[in-house]
Amino acid sequence: MQWLAALLVGVLFGAGLLLAGMTNPAKVINFLDITGAWDPSLVFVMGGGATVAAAAFWRAKGLSRPLLADVFALPTRKQIDLPLLLGSALFGIGWGLGGYCPGPALAGLVLGRSETLLFVVAMLGGMALHRLQSGRSKTGPKL
Repeated sequence: MQWLAALLVGVLFGAGLLLAGMTNPAKVINFLDITGAWDPSLVFVMGGGATVAAAAFWRAKGLSRPLLADVFALPTRKQIDLPLLLGSALFGIGWGLGGYCPGPALAGLVLGRSETLLFVVAMLGGMALHRLQSGRSKTGPKL
């Protein structure tokens, strides 16, 4: 049952990303270009996402456990360290340069664009390299 719920939520999320234009790198780059051809429409996408997330977190506070799992999988770390800052910076730079982040890139695969496939392959390669690197070193540098 969990896999079916995950599939349905994933399809709904992907459809929303496609509908909102998040799978179009030009739209994302124009949103980030505040001094040029700025396209503010993605503010509404982010606002809608933040509203839905806030409502879901508020509703989850009233539940003793999730509907389809034994416990909630919420982050527990509160420390801001160098790997977090570097990862955030790399994510933002990559998003700004490429116009993709992981979710929209995966959803965009259905459009069959070669640049999307190239991005996803590079993303998966980076994830594999990180997994190899972090397997050798369990502790990262601290601030």
